[in-house]
Amino acid sequence: MRLKLQFGYGMMEHTRSLIGAWGGGDVVLSPRDLSAEQLQRLAADVLNLGGGGVLIDPQFYLPHADHERLVAHDYWPKDYESAGFWGPEQVSTLLTKLAALNADLKTSAFILPGLLAGRVDEDWLARQQMLIDEADRLGITGNRLATIALSGEAVAVDDDVHELLDHVGDWKVDGFYVVVEHPKADYLVSDPTWLTNVLDLCAGLKLKGRRVVVGYCNHQMLCLGAAAVDALCSGTWMNVRSFPQDKFRMQLDDEIKQRATWYYAPTALSEYKIPFLDTAKRQGVLDLLSAPAGLGSKHADVLFSGVQPTTVGFTEQAAFRHYLQCMHMQVAAVVKPTFEETCAGLERQLDDAEKVLGRVRALGVTGALRDFHECVDANRAALAVLKSQRGTILARKWSTLIA
Repeated sequence: MRLKLQFGYGMMEHTRSLIGAWGGGDVVLSPRDLSAEQLQRLAADVLNLGGGGVLIDPQFYLPHADHERLVAHDYWPKDYESAGFWGPEQVSTLLTKLAALNADLKTSAFILPGLLAGRVDEDWLARQQMLIDEADRLGITGNRLATIALSGEAVAVDDDVHELLDHVGDWKVDGFYVVVEHPKADYLVSDPTWLTNVLDLCAGLKLKGRRVVVGYCNHQMLCLGAAAVDALCSGTWMNVRSFPQDKFRMQLDDEIKQRATWYYAPTALSEYKIPFLDTAKRQGVLDLLSAPAGLGSKHADVLFSGVQPTTVGFTEQAAFRHYLQCMHMQVAAVVKPTFEETCAGLERQLDDAEKVLGRVRALGVTGALRDFHECVDANRAALAVLKSQRGTILARKWSTLIA
């Protein structure tokens, strides 16, 4: 499993720096956050780094979206009407313009546009099929990923997930770009049903013999390694580590509102505002929250230099690059040679995080809504269900699934 950068506001330099440092890697470009000229420039820069690749997310989830940068792109329909748009001419125009954009950017895969499903019903399935069929008719071939974008409600309904899995086997695509809305707009999800269904969906898609790339992820989705997912996509701001619909409807930019700097503690699977690291230092548990050396992040070393963390000038840039460096290494380490080893590793990670959280929380060190304490059991439950319901077939096909 690999990490792809999910582009968000202000990520141009982060992208260049990280892909350069990693000696390769992909970025999923965001029309919502980049002008047409910026898309071209950043794509060229990434490709010139050597080993870097680009994809573009059409972000056609909500055709009535009104975010000014997103709707300014040439491929976006100027006057979308749900009743009149879904005919051959309009769909053809959309796909033709996206095909030209993908060619200009030299993308490594073509992410087909897809609507956000409030529920998985006949109308949504028909429109998904229409996009795939029209791409066939236009001769858009190669590495095609069908977008599967599901609302929090759709993910939480078992029948919707099963209905989707019953249909996708007939889609003539090479893989899937999966985007799932978090329930109640939560950053970390404590609902075991939702997480169980995300795991089940991704495992079911992989068992169709296709690639699976999951967009808009945070570290809670490391568990998708147990579904043999090919890649997770993550970025800097919360709105590229989860999937808020309003991101595409209005000017919902993190750069506009008051913001805090957060430190990611990979041992605790949690993030902390810097004043709480002062508390951890006073209580003698700060070292429990440091990143293991094997993750290769030096960006946050200053916080553990022996000086009070709030006085060392830990920057937002350092925080973001630390998070993504840790994720880069954690994602790469999840998948093991067997399904059983992969699940055991994820369970150990949860056990270790729970121990760290138990110690620091008892001493007043908490991560508010980014504290993983409430999610440990949800992740355990989702893994247990996956092992029970799909474990036998995943174990048997594992070497093929992760090849």
